[in-house]
Amino acid sequence: MGQTARFQETLRKLTMIDEVFVEGDAGLGLGLGRTVCLDARTAALLQFGASVAIGSPAACLQWSAARAMTAGATEDEVADVLLTIAPVVGLSRVVCAAPDVAAALGYDVTAALEEPDGG
Repeated sequence: MGQTARFQETLRKLTMIDEVFVEGDAGLGLGLGRTVCLDARTAALLQFGASVAIGSPAACLQWSAARAMTAGATEDEVADVLLTIAPVVGLSRVVCAAPDVAAALGYDVTAALEEPDGG
């Protein structure tokens, strides 16, 4: 694979958070960590909240929300994380994340805002 093709493939795999590539080839840890007291669902919700708090891009927010859902979290729990962290991280951080989180949950909030009845 040529240099151009390699960098393109690397950027593509990072953009889509290809877990096999990110963990294996790039050597970045994506695991939930080994904790004694936290179950996988709680750990995934905490990681999702941290992603919102640091202003992660849409792909990361969607990936971490989906990961929390896979670990057993509900849509309501994911939304409640936003409400819980807002006083600490700021309303603007949560408002910026909300459309991307909605997309991860299969809800087109932008379309709903355009509907007269709110969707």
